[in-house]
Amino acid sequence: MGNGLFTARKMQADRQKFRWLDRGYKKRVLKLREKSDPLEGSAQGRGIVLEKVGIEAKQPNSAIRKCVKVQLIKNGRQITAFAVGDGAINFIDEHDEVLVEGIGGRMGRSYGDIPGVRYKVIKVNNVSLDEMVRGRVQKPTR
Repeated sequence: MGNGLFTARKMQADRQKFRWLDRGYKKRVLKLREKSDPLEGSAQGRGIVLEKVGIEAKQPNSAIRKCVKVQLIKNGRQITAFAVGDGAINFIDEHDEVLVEGIGGRMGRSYGDIPGVRYKVIKVNNVSLDEMVRGRVQKPTR
């Protein structure tokens, strides 16, 4: 680090150089979050259900969390999404079109005791999954 009367330029250059050691700055400037994000920065994404999977909860919980493998329409990437609600998996079939969004973990990470699952299903065939679980609406048949 320079110090003295005429070191403003050197101090400015050093500060800019050392900013690259900050993880948040580097991620933001190189747009790494958008590049690694399957939804490409958007809040929600549509996809087609490939299969239903059960994922074991992390310790100390003991459960099988009902999830679905989804292939996104916008870029063809595959993600795993959690079906929220009691018996919600029964309303989701293969080849259904679903709308997924982030599950709410910090910095886009997985939430709670579900390892590696970052997304949840909110709509199935343009009908709210929550409404179907509560029994207010029927699932549309094609």
